[in-house]
Amino acid sequence: MSQEPIATDIAVIKVGGSIFKDAASYRRAAEFVAHRLAAASREKLVVVVSARNGITDFLLQEAQAIVSEPNPAALDLLWSTGELHSVALLALHLQALGIAASPLNVHQTGLRLSERGASAANADFDPAAIHATLRNHRAVVVPGFLASDRSSVIVSLGRGGSDLTAVLLAAGLSASRCELIKDVPGYFSDDPHLNAHARHLSSLSFSQALSMAHAGCDLVQTQALEAAARYDLPLVVRSLVEPAPQTWITNEASESAAEGAQAAI
Repeated sequence: MSQEPIATDIAVIKVGGSIFKDAASYRRAAEFVAHRLAAASREKLVVVVSARNGITDFLLQEAQAIVSEPNPAALDLLWSTGELHSVALLALHLQALGIAASPLNVHQTGLRLSERGASAANADFDPAAIHATLRNHRAVVVPGFLASDRSSVIVSLGRGGSDLTAVLLAAGLSASRCELIKDVPGYFSDDPHLNAHARHLSSLSFSQALSMAHAGCDLVQTQALEAAARYDLPLVVRSLVEPAPQTWITNEASESAAEGAQAAI
């Protein structure tokens, strides 16, 4: 990954589809981003968004109603409309709050695969467009789940791909951390939707989080966890609610650094 550091701290925040459930949820996400910008005057944010909850499956069903096995390129192009819809709506809600956030499309995001079907974890990242935009804006909104190939054809990164998008962008931008916004405030000892007595876990090592993923906990995509561990990138898993519990995931040797970063936010 090529890197072009700028003289301002960058954080990457990914807002998942489980958050975008209705029109009002985009406003709540925009308020969260606005609060973060106000709380850290020198920090700039790259906000990675997913399609609204259920849209990806809906678009797949729409395609399959036409042809049982949709052309992969056409399906990925159709899927991209869901992410781009979220990019535009969140940017507009930020504008309504007085924040000139710049919305970028799939090609401007800078993620590229060598070919369709190649491992998304090995995607190339060109940060030029994001860096150029951050020089004039404190927030950039980009689509998750998607990249382009060498022919500039849009390709999807697979289920949970927005988590991986956020990690790859954060690593390539030398971000201080990558925050993954979910519908729960981090990791628990058991599924909090099923067990009201599940214990919140404030910190995990990557090896622990990966063990949980292999045991069936799909809160964060496994590829995203592996990539974050490889780049020694601190992850924060949290909800939109502030203040609320959150889970930090780091390499064991990075725990003290993560504690200092956690205090800063």
